[in-house]
Amino acid sequence: DNWAFLYAQRLALKQELPLQVCFCLVPKFLDATIRHYSFMLKGLQEVAEECAELNIPFHLLLGYAKDVLPTFVVEHGVGGLVTDFCPLRLPRQWVEDVRERLPEDVPFAQVDAHNIVPCWVASPKQEYSARTIRSKIHAQLPEFLTEFPPIIRHPYTSSCLAQPIAWEVCYSSLQVDHTVKEVEWATPGTAAGLAVLQSFIAERLKFFGSHRNDPNKAALSNLSPWFHFGQVSTQRAILEVQKHRSKYKESVDVFVEEAVVRRELAENFCYYNENYDSMQGSAYDWAQTTLKLHIKDKRPFLYKLEELEHGTTHDPLWNAAQLQMVQEGKMHGFLRMYWAKKILEWTHSPEEALQFAIYLNDRYELDGRDPNGYVGCLWSICGIHDQGWPERAIFGKIRYMNYAGCKRKFDVGQFERRYAPCT
Repeated sequence: DNWAFLYAQRLALKQELPLQVCFCLVPKFLDATIRHYSFMLKGLQEVAEECAELNIPFHLLLGYAKDVLPTFVVEHGVGGLVTDFCPLRLPRQWVEDVRERLPEDVPFAQVDAHNIVPCWVASPKQEYSARTIRSKIHAQLPEFLTEFPPIIRHPYTSSCLAQPIAWEVCYSSLQVDHTVKEVEWATPGTAAGLAVLQSFIAERLKFFGSHRNDPNKAALSNLSPWFHFGQVSTQRAILEVQKHRSKYKESVDVFVEEAVVRRELAENFCYYNENYDSMQGSAYDWAQTTLKLHIKDKRPFLYKLEELEHGTTHDPLWNAAQLQMVQEGKMHGFLRMYWAKKILEWTHSPEEALQFAIYLNDRYELDGRDPNGYVGCLWSICGIHDQGWPERAIFGKIRYMNYAGCKRKFDVGQFERRYAPCT
């Protein structure tokens, strides 16, 4: 289910040439830990096995693409290169670095296999909110939301055989933190991810529309780790979920809104705004003004990063949400908003709040270092894609959330008991 892979195979078949897949393993990436790298590498083992069955050699190259890929292209007489798309600065820089170092006669194409409507097709500019992008995406879904043709067993065999991958060497090449452990609930790889999708449709989809904001109810898809690592395509999830629209119309419509419109809005923001992880240059003028106005407001509590990381604040709900993220690599979606807004309330400045929120999200969430994560933090702390609300201390006109509001929505005590700190 990967349009970049499909396009590459189509080019190879047209030219009657063999096809190869390369993955360049970088030693570190932002705040990713062994939790993230293990999930990715175990998924790649499945990819390597599937490629072997399809007569398509899979090569795992250690190092940055600019250092290893152009050499591979030259050594093996590669006739063309196709890459996937990610709107974040670093992956975009990797693509540029490769482009500069490729031989001039090797064409290089990029395919947005990450989104359903390709990012640059959905809109040519940064969109203001979900309201302004929604109709643009829905208008183009009939063209792009189609069934995937299959990757076929490749008829042209390469003389460049894939070397057996020494997975333990891959692990030892990493320069990442090993203290953030892998999680037990999420098995990496496409087969496991598709099983989660099927269990969502069979057991939780009917409750998604009504119960998705209750952290005590099993109503979420839980698919974001597999989406983030490309192990399950969002497009596949939408195609499968939409088959049940006649039975669960509200749930299906809300799922499409979140997994397509909101997700692609986040991609749009990161693609057209290079400052997607800082307040300066990304927060709207009204938000910058209102937050500056309240910068000297007395904070009821001030916490250091370490106190937040260990979930040792005065607020048992916040602590429980933080510990859920630390232990499981996935915080409930509704609580992510509350969690980030409290960081704004308990730190010296909006800039510090955003820095802390992004660090914790990227370090512990399996789907961290993702457009959704950056935009989620910016929405909560800086009002991105939101509007001004009645003014109050610290928050100014940024949307406010509090403990009492959560108590009205769900059984807060039940959630707190579930993730109580180990005494």
